[in-house]
Amino acid sequence: MTDLCDIGVIGLAVMGANLARNAAHKGFGVALYNRTGSRTDAVMAEHGSEGRFVPSHGLEDFVASLAKPRAIVIMVKAGKPVDAVIEELLPLLDGGDIVIDGGNSLFSDSNRREAALKQKGLRFVGMGVSGGEEGALLGPSMMPGGERDAYERIAPMVTRMAAQVDGEPCATYIGPAGAGHYVKMVHNGIEYADMQLITEAYDLFKTVYGMDAPLIATIFEGWKTSPLDSYLIDITTEVLKKTDAKTGKPLVDVIVDEAEQKGTGRWTAANALDLGVPLTGITEAVFARALSGRRALRGEAEKLLPFEAPAGRTASQADIDAVRDALYASKIVAYAQGFEQMTAASKDYGWGLKLGEVATIWRGGCIIRAAFLNRIRDAYAAKQEIPNLVLEDYFRDAVLKAEPAWRKVVGLAVEHGVAIPAFSSSLSYYDGLRRARGPANLLQGLRDFFGAHTYRRLDEEGHFHTRWSQDGAEQRTDRPSEGGTPRS
Repeated sequence: MTDLCDIGVIGLAVMGANLARNAAHKGFGVALYNRTGSRTDAVMAEHGSEGRFVPSHGLEDFVASLAKPRAIVIMVKAGKPVDAVIEELLPLLDGGDIVIDGGNSLFSDSNRREAALKQKGLRFVGMGVSGGEEGALLGPSMMPGGERDAYERIAPMVTRMAAQVDGEPCATYIGPAGAGHYVKMVHNGIEYADMQLITEAYDLFKTVYGMDAPLIATIFEGWKTSPLDSYLIDITTEVLKKTDAKTGKPLVDVIVDEAEQKGTGRWTAANALDLGVPLTGITEAVFARALSGRRALRGEAEKLLPFEAPAGRTASQADIDAVRDALYASKIVAYAQGFEQMTAASKDYGWGLKLGEVATIWRGGCIIRAAFLNRIRDAYAAKQEIPNLVLEDYFRDAVLKAEPAWRKVVGLAVEHGVAIPAFSSSLSYYDGLRRARGPANLLQGLRDFFGAHTYRRLDEEGHFHTRWSQDGAEQRTDRPSEGGTPRS
């Protein structure tokens, strides 16, 4: 058949439908299937004229409409639904066919799926897709991982479907197995931190300085021409400007203060603990969402622990600039921690991640796209491996310049009882990072006291234990410290 499709999409909710439309707009033939056939019909009725679509109401017809080796994108809810679709597909596929999971799957699930499909002669690609509904349609950032030859088969499609920045596609081969979904997971973790930092800046303006949403919107709008220029700053401006048609108030003021989450931030934080990476900013952002969900508890707590907003404080331009600088310095920390986590994962899992390329494909299409990412790309162009971005020239100079404002803003928030977990934890991380000798010597002494976990000395090689509760004598031991933090 000459009219066989280039790619198939299973799951036609908004993300799947928009990704299918994107492929059709780029000239590819797209096979469509949804478990509920009425959804397939609806997509065809509304968008069928936009390109060459071949809809099917049965999986057998869907698979038969694809050119071999078949490339099938699954766009369903992460977890068991993905496994269920793969199980249904297996009897219908031929050797060399490619199953592409384009959802927000946990990277370890992608590792498992790739291994299972490989045993059956099939290929698997775990592909992170960032950009939301609009990005899926107009050009997302795409992070495919899996067998290299499987990527080469789909590369002509994904590189054309992806966002383009300076003539470069925001899609590239990430690495084997679950590397693509891993990088997308960390992307989402950084997104959590970035959004939390923006929220804290908003809260400072609102609570400490008594500004209303439209006025705060003008401040964020002015930051579009600063190093903070990014998609998230753009949409913050739009959200703060929006007036509620029902009440006439700023819409943000009638939205319930409870942030939901789908799990990728938690996965990022949990994996950082496994790797022993100090991911403080992202983890605090996850915890902040969890606390936001305790609305009833917070309501009761406010009665017992009354909060009084400061009155009559006016923000000068210097105050506004200080919040901007604190936001930027904290943002640098969030990205530095995320890239350090990917560095550790790349070594532990043997992926060989090229983090300069990751920064490059995040410059467009994705939620954390920002001019700032050009600086990260440039840093990796100069050095193949970077222990921590905060130590690179541009970022070091930026945080040193912002440090006085950063401290002022954190102090102001503490003084007035405004919670800023992401700002303050980022500053504490920075302060901990820049000290060659911290207080963990006491911590290790305590561990040795109650658990005989041993310690090392500054002046002598080896491991030592003090008989604290016996004669107080120190003894050398060949047994290394037990029960420590990974990489500690």
